[in-house]
Amino acid sequence: MSEPVITVQNVSMMFNLNKDKVLGIKEYAVKALQGKLNYEEFWALRDVSFEVQRGEVLGIMGLNGSGKSTLLKLIAGVFKPTEGSVKVNGELAPLLELGAGFDPEFSARENVYMNGAIFGHSPAYMEELYDDIMDFAELWEFENVPMKNFSSGMYARLGFAVAANVDADVLILDEVLGVGDYLFAKKCEKRINEMLSSGATVLMVSHSAETIQGLCSKALLLERGKLICEGSVEEVAGVYAP
Repeated sequence: MSEPVITVQNVSMMFNLNKDKVLGIKEYAVKALQGKLNYEEFWALRDVSFEVQRGEVLGIMGLNGSGKSTLLKLIAGVFKPTEGSVKVNGELAPLLELGAGFDPEFSARENVYMNGAIFGHSPAYMEELYDDIMDFAELWEFENVPMKNFSSGMYARLGFAVAANVDADVLILDEVLGVGDYLFAKKCEKRINEMLSSGATVLMVSHSAETIQGLCSKALLLERGKLICEGSVEEVAGVYAP
């Protein structure tokens, strides 16, 4: 078997949560300088390990607070694990949350180029893709409108269109298919299948067992930061929603 595209090995992620009520930045800074801030350790993930092979669609399931989004951010390189390691072989196109990488004061056109830069792509490369991105998003009439005037569905359209049209080996989706209308969601699913046929790998988080079952080739279930089960979509969905 070829080398996995993604290897997550014994990964744990800890955050320090402030236990004190602090009124304003000034009070926070004073307490921090005086060493009077009290923190509580919160482990968002605990000893999580799995591999993803090229061309797989992995669905990550779990209730709110189970660590799903934290896991995706670790794979995308937004966070570094407190313990363990994450290895990715290939280029990533992460769509982690609605509006991530967008500036609401900029127009849709300006944000396409800025978002591409976040992925490490040049303006010339984004210019080549621009028409395809706007065609997919179906937002030509709003091309020069500041995105602060966009609906959540319009944000999702443009974000997915950029992520799905850049040249990437791994597409990371965090609940984005649940935003927007039914027809656009189906369009996204079709695009994901096209990417898979070309050898891409997809990681996605969704609360919808139906979405996971319709798109994914395997799944895993997180509960309070721990990996509960991993396997076929039917098996994991049965544990998540018996």
